[in-house]
Amino acid sequence: MSEHGSTRVRVDAWLWAVRITKTRSQAATACRGGHVRVNGSSAKAAQLIGPGDEVRVWNHGTLRVLEVVVPLAKRVGAPVAQRAYLDRSPAPPPREVLASVPRRDRGAGRPTKRERRQLDRLRDVPADEL
Repeated sequence: MSEHGSTRVRVDAWLWAVRITKTRSQAATACRGGHVRVNGSSAKAAQLIGPGDEVRVWNHGTLRVLEVVVPLAKRVGAPVAQRAYLDRSPAPPPREVLASVPRRDRGAGRPTKRERRQLDRLRDVPADEL
């Protein structure tokens, strides 16, 4: 048994304890919504995790890939929380790439068939794969 917790804890409690989500209920909601995966499979809020497990969290539009080092059940200070996991998240794309992604104007409605084909050509998606 470690200094701050047992050997296995609930994934929702751990996400809250290491400050990935602001509340435990937000962590549970993320699990219910399919935004949390443990070792490659979708996780329920009560799933137990331990040292060495990989937790993938889709949070605020970014993917966080975390390896559990210390399974914490209680919320701790930020410096202690950062030592409880190894962050293996991919680097975010450069701003130039994000700015170059075409977006439809809000409220512009659904694209027409012609616009959809143009978008598919732009994305280089063959029509027979759709």
